[in-house]
Amino acid sequence: MRYLIYIVILVVLVAVGILARFYIPKKKKLNTNPKTKTLGGNTAQLATIFGSIDDGLILIDSKGTIVLCNTSAGTITGWNVEDTIGINIEVVVKLADPQGNICSGQKYPFTKVLGSGQSIKDNSMDLINHEDKKTAVGLSISPLKDDSGTVTGAVALIRNITDEKEQESRLADFISTASHEMRTPVAAIEGYLALSLNNKVSTIDDRARDYIEKAEAATRHLGTLFQDLLTSAKAEDGRLVSHPEVVELAEFLKKLTDDLKFASDKHGLGNEFIVGTASAIKTALPQSDEHQVAPLYYVYVDPDRLREVVTNLFDNAVKFTSSGKITVGITGDDQVVQFYVRDTGVGIPSEDIPHLFQKFYRVDNSATRTIGGNGLGLFICRKIVELYAGRIWVESEEGKGSTFYINLPRLSSQKATDLLEHKSNTIAPTINAT
Repeated sequence: MRYLIYIVILVVLVAVGILARFYIPKKKKLNTNPKTKTLGGNTAQLATIFGSIDDGLILIDSKGTIVLCNTSAGTITGWNVEDTIGINIEVVVKLADPQGNICSGQKYPFTKVLGSGQSIKDNSMDLINHEDKKTAVGLSISPLKDDSGTVTGAVALIRNITDEKEQESRLADFISTASHEMRTPVAAIEGYLALSLNNKVSTIDDRARDYIEKAEAATRHLGTLFQDLLTSAKAEDGRLVSHPEVVELAEFLKKLTDDLKFASDKHGLGNEFIVGTASAIKTALPQSDEHQVAPLYYVYVDPDRLREVVTNLFDNAVKFTSSGKITVGITGDDQVVQFYVRDTGVGIPSEDIPHLFQKFYRVDNSATRTIGGNGLGLFICRKIVELYAGRIWVESEEGKGSTFYINLPRLSSQKATDLLEHKSNTIAPTINAT
């Protein structure tokens, strides 16, 4: 919220500065530094506001030249404030992505904002200061536009989030350790309960059997919770193990749908697998319906991770569907492979859809309150899909079911063949050496 307040104040002050150029006599003109005339004459007022804000604030013009920079921004970048005026933003604010690659050109956040006219918020980057020291930062960059909609500059809020990142890391480590340690005793309890229910091992009456079955179900649910907590912690801090390989998605989904058929049959639901056409694909990544559909849908993913995603979506569809069927489908074009899991269940309220993939979020209404869950499944699905540069989203209407879509970058047949040959050539020398 305070980001929004800062940005609103800055936009208003920039507007005041522009108006001042026309209504303030030249002899009273406040700005005498030619370097700071780019976005209006009354930059002294802006500088005063900038200097009173704890977070780093930088104002640039349409060419990426710094017009104003507050003391906090100078501290975090390691530059003297006076020296930054008139310098290109990319020189002062050096940014590195989570992999340590320096951002430049069209990948540079400020360049993106000036080019697209859209705001950007990012908490994943490191800022490399004047002494080459890295600082975890949170960026909030918004474009400034004139009456015609032309981008005239941008304003950026830069926060030092090193402490927040460290706290998140410690919390993730705690959750990871606790979940891992608790899984062992829970698994042991579940094993002993299963033995108690085995007629060849023990003899119990019907009343005791009922109690033990309930205890086993609760223990199994607890074990699932610990596993989900462990997976979500790893997904957040980048420790999620992934071994991507070339996967022909149509064959993969067909086999997986057959394996999951037992779950839908158990609840009296139908089950079908559909292979679509390019014209049926939903818009999510840049693509065109004019492309011909390839006969094979190759993607580069970890099949075990993708199996987690599909299984989770399928199980959710079964849980929230009392009658009808579960459909798994696939389609694609030259750039995108899209698959979906569709049900005929209770549907999702429109106000819940934007929050559905957040951690621990669950739809809370009369139709879902009696259905178990921990609110981590869809969060984990999103993290896994994003791991492979994909996108997941849902379309739903209450009472008419839901469809969860996933888009993944498609490999051409030639690229898939090259990767398979490379893998084969890498494995062969190892085998021969042994």
